[in-house]
Amino acid sequence: MPELLTPTAAPAEAEDSLGIDRAFVLQMARMPAFALAWVAAAALAHLAWGAVYPNTTNFGPLVVICLGMVLAAFIDGWALKVPNWVTLPLILSGWMLGMLHDFGVPVDSGTGGFGMAVACTFIGMGLLLPVLLIGGVGQGDVKMQMGFGAWAGAFFGTTGPVGPMDLTGLDARGVVFWAFCFGTITGGAFGLIMILARRKFGANAHMLREIMTDLQMIASGNAAAASKRANDRRKIWDKLPYGIPLCVGFLLYLGYVLGLAG
Repeated sequence: MPELLTPTAAPAEAEDSLGIDRAFVLQMARMPAFALAWVAAAALAHLAWGAVYPNTTNFGPLVVICLGMVLAAFIDGWALKVPNWVTLPLILSGWMLGMLHDFGVPVDSGTGGFGMAVACTFIGMGLLLPVLLIGGVGQGDVKMQMGFGAWAGAFFGTTGPVGPMDLTGLDARGVVFWAFCFGTITGGAFGLIMILARRKFGANAHMLREIMTDLQMIASGNAAAASKRANDRRKIWDKLPYGIPLCVGFLLYLGYVLGLAG
């Protein structure tokens, strides 16, 4: 009697992803190309500004980064998050602009190098990091500010852009700090409007006390516990797309400081 053969399953296809998300890798691979597009936009804006306003300090690249901030804020207001395909290319392109300045490539009137662009990137991150740890902002908001910092570092440097406008003493690190302050004030105003509109005064007072406790824990070196407390509260928070007040604050500050210099 012939022996019955038990069907066997086809051998499983070997896993070769090493645990890496392919979609994420492909997305990251596109970031340098997007960054180059932002650099090209800065160069074109520089040329356009020079053609329209030939005898003024050229702020063409500032127009581009402001448009980038507006794009990020619009998406944040729509989807309550700022995607990597907006923020990461802004960071990389700011570093690229700084590197081009270091090599003397006249892509725009900026004076900051790669080192200043990177430094201002991490200054921007550091300013929002405590708020991120307590869940007050998302990672996209932090990366949005890092993108602004990268461009500010590359454009302003320590002396301001080349041109007839007197920008003596306008250091990129100060630009990032004060733009953040303007954004914080704007965010506070937005939050106050939300509180008045929703009239949850008791709940908001309780939330404020909890946030102050979190900040005290962070200051005492217990950031992990503070972050866990904040994460446990996220389901009852009234979400504010913080990219919007950040963007408004950045635009207000640039308008203010350049208006004074003019």
